[in-house]
Amino acid sequence: MKELDFHTLAVQGTAPCDEKTGAVATPIYQTSTFSYFTADRGAALFAKEEEGYIYTRLSNPTNEKLEKNLALLEGAEAGLTLASGLAAINALALYHCSAGDHFLVQKELYGGTYELFTKHFPRLGIEITYLTEMTADAVRSNLRDNTKLIFMETPSNPLLHIVDIAAVAEIGDGAGVPVAIDNTFASPYLTQPIKLGATYAVHSATKYIGGHGDAIGGMLAGPAEAMDAIRASTYKDLGATTAPFNAFLFLRGLKTLPLRMDRHCANAQKVAEFLAGHEKALKVYYPGLPTHPGHELAERQMRLFGGMVGFEVAGFDDAKKLLDGLKLCVQAVSLGDVMTLIEHPASTTHHGYPEEELAEVGLTEGYIRISVGLEDPGDLINDLAAGLDRI
Repeated sequence: MKELDFHTLAVQGTAPCDEKTGAVATPIYQTSTFSYFTADRGAALFAKEEEGYIYTRLSNPTNEKLEKNLALLEGAEAGLTLASGLAAINALALYHCSAGDHFLVQKELYGGTYELFTKHFPRLGIEITYLTEMTADAVRSNLRDNTKLIFMETPSNPLLHIVDIAAVAEIGDGAGVPVAIDNTFASPYLTQPIKLGATYAVHSATKYIGGHGDAIGGMLAGPAEAMDAIRASTYKDLGATTAPFNAFLFLRGLKTLPLRMDRHCANAQKVAEFLAGHEKALKVYYPGLPTHPGHELAERQMRLFGGMVGFEVAGFDDAKKLLDGLKLCVQAVSLGDVMTLIEHPASTTHHGYPEEELAEVGLTEGYIRISVGLEDPGDLINDLAAGLDRI
């Protein structure tokens, strides 16, 4: 039998029905604890001599199904679900890095990730080198004997830089350093980093995996041995577990992921092309535009170009005039929702960056980020046109 298409895998997952009950929708095991029935079985479970469930912070059947389905879509051996995308990044990074270790990180990141790394890791004695250009050459020249992890986003948040995953992964593999890709902006439908050589794929499941803006969660996918080790250490000990109800919502989201992403991408392409032709949009950032510096690379490593678009106006005053004049595009952080969300990163999601750091990564006071939703693209374009007319 030939390999199944992504659409089929998304709908059916690792099994179309619950293996225990036959339920077509995965049941929500809304329980904090599980009886082990006998003292001997309890001891065996804690000693890992027998498989089973003890406590939802450790594992839960609903969460486990989500982990298996995400791993399937990422082409990974195993998955792990956590309470948020930041919880997933924290658990991964602290598993690999201890006091005295070195960590290579892309400088342009989601603001919450940047604050996690800059506020907390230095006081733990973990040294971080931030790379403005996340290229294979830059990674190679900044590796040290004590480098334990390489972390990057592609497309990046919020400027949509495209990193050559295979090239960086080859450098990491040659040095014995794992490479983690935050795959939130792309989703496994558009990019499968592990198939390109990365060690880990990381997600804020809150975004495209959930898809409806109603649940917060994070995901990791990677080698089974590493996932087991993280589960037994920083996952278990830091306590950032996904609620089973949220896992149920993410399972439902995975089933429609490719359908939604097709629409997100088609709409984003139209919005980007409209902005590129508008005189008040001074610069447009979208990998689907031939003018984007990462366009050819994105063509090679992405199925489509994503649902995120950025553009610049003259400054914050103009950005406010535009944003406050919109009727359909919702001013809010986050992304990947069915409705279009729009924000001004420098004053919201990336306000934790010092001004000089914003300048170094190229994030201006006039930059606006759009998470293009599933509405009619003509309606979205008309809304943005009306906002631009206010400038």
